[in-house]
Amino acid sequence: MNAALALQKTKKQLHDSGFKLTPQREATLLVLLENEKDHLSAEEIYFLVKKKSPEIGLATVYRTLEILTDLHIVDKVSFDDGLARYDLRKEGAEHFHHHLLCLECGNIEEIEEDLLGGVEEIVESRYHFQVKDHRLTFHGICLACQQKAE
Repeated sequence: MNAALALQKTKKQLHDSGFKLTPQREATLLVLLENEKDHLSAEEIYFLVKKKSPEIGLATVYRTLEILTDLHIVDKVSFDDGLARYDLRKEGAEHFHHHLLCLECGNIEEIEEDLLGGVEEIVESRYHFQVKDHRLTFHGICLACQQKAE
């Protein structure tokens, strides 16, 4: 999705929830869009926002990320490094997407397909538990690291 369209959709989501797309929120969202594959921490997002808009503070970036998380525009994820990272939710995604985490180099890849539909049905019917979302991260060795080891 292009940045202009994403900004329009986010502006509408914010407005529908009683928020405005302020310049600070827009700057934060643009950094997320420009670095969509990077799974950035709040501090990394802040440093990138600060390059473009030096007047924006860390607390503003944190507040913006919390609003975007609450509105399911971004998802907060934690991997093995203990940092909360932020990931844009894909348009039309019913669930959070899955990840492949390389234990050697730390690379994170995304799996767009929802692989757990059948598992959700079993959980709901067998355990009488209404699933709202799920997260799945596979921990292993990526192809590049496997090839280096050979």
